[in-house]
Amino acid sequence: MSEPKHILIVGGGVIGLCVAYYASQRGHRVTILERGDAEHDSCSLGNAGMVVPSHFVPLAAPGAVALGLKWMWNPASPFYIKPRLDLELLSWGWKFFRSANAAHVARSAPLLRDLSLASRAAFAELARRHDTDFGFVERGLLMFCKTPHALEEEARAAEAAQRLGIPAEVLSANGVAQLDSGVRYDVAGAVYFPKDCHLNPARFVSMLAKEVIAAGGQIRFSTAVTGWRTEGKGGQVTAVRTATGEITADEFVVAGGSWSPAVARELGIQLPMQAGKGYSLTLPKPRQLPSICSIFTEARVAITPMNGSLRFGGTMEIAGMDESINPVRVRGIIDAVPRYFPDFRAEDFQNIPVWRGLRPCSPDGLPYIGRWPGYRNLSVATGHAMMGLSLGPITGQLMAEVLSGDKPSISLDLVRPERFA
Repeated sequence: MSEPKHILIVGGGVIGLCVAYYASQRGHRVTILERGDAEHDSCSLGNAGMVVPSHFVPLAAPGAVALGLKWMWNPASPFYIKPRLDLELLSWGWKFFRSANAAHVARSAPLLRDLSLASRAAFAELARRHDTDFGFVERGLLMFCKTPHALEEEARAAEAAQRLGIPAEVLSANGVAQLDSGVRYDVAGAVYFPKDCHLNPARFVSMLAKEVIAAGGQIRFSTAVTGWRTEGKGGQVTAVRTATGEITADEFVVAGGSWSPAVARELGIQLPMQAGKGYSLTLPKPRQLPSICSIFTEARVAITPMNGSLRFGGTMEIAGMDESINPVRVRGIIDAVPRYFPDFRAEDFQNIPVWRGLRPCSPDGLPYIGRWPGYRNLSVATGHAMMGLSLGPITGQLMAEVLSGDKPSISLDLVRPERFA
């Protein structure tokens, strides 16, 4: 056991909270600085709440560029890049293009599998410890396919999953109905991933915050980082600057989601990242309620039952740090629902609040986790894209190991934060 340290974490979303939770479990004193207020709507709160070992293929994969080019001119498509002249976007796009190959997937898939399965085990342990306060449900995930062609493609993905040791089963439309009769379906079939799970993300984040505070940690809201204080050529961070003064600590962790590159820039740190905006709508009293979370494969819409409500989320909109709501994107989600769940109507979503969040997307589809080599006491934990919730606990565990001076239990070579520097 290392000597207890004071660890300052920039960012109070699910990643920052998981780092704080597991660091405090090791006896460290933690302080979280969150730019939003106490009621802030972080990217963690309105997402689909899925824990997905099935998602072992990074965003940067063969075919992703062609699909992105096909979709990018359609504002209602599942993936949309807002046309703009932006050097950072162009640089990110070039790095994405170079990463989207079979060799990258072959390297990344075993790591994403290991991270996801370890995170799943951590969620299960947290649920046991806290008596499932956050609605943890271990019933798997269905990848719904509207067409036979999509089902064939997903069946190939299922074979790849099985080769990695991730269980997967191809189901006919009748097989889907037998597995979960809570909704009437109009699909060709589905692939079932029994190891996937779902939970209520808002409850999970609330539970983490309470545990961090109970362990003696501090969460300071409305406290944006405005600068840093360093000393010596060896790279020692001594304090962060805020509007209310400097805060010192022994270790510093940048876990600010899509805001991380701007936060770290003054330190000479380059974290290639684009904010991928996603949306969700939650029906409090849905017409029908499935018991298993699912994804509409062709429409890229995720569906999650949460304590009697039903959440529909999706889209990836690369539009910079723009938090406005694009109604065309929202309409794309709503229009997809009756195509797969025919008893639902577009009118069901009238007057339903729309949530949006900015997901931090690295160019190769892998997160940034670990120490930044130019500084003795600075680490990075961000860039998880749509997997932030799913990989939150394992990221927290790995960072707690790093901060304690221990060898990480899973190799961080592929996710080292300086890999694009």
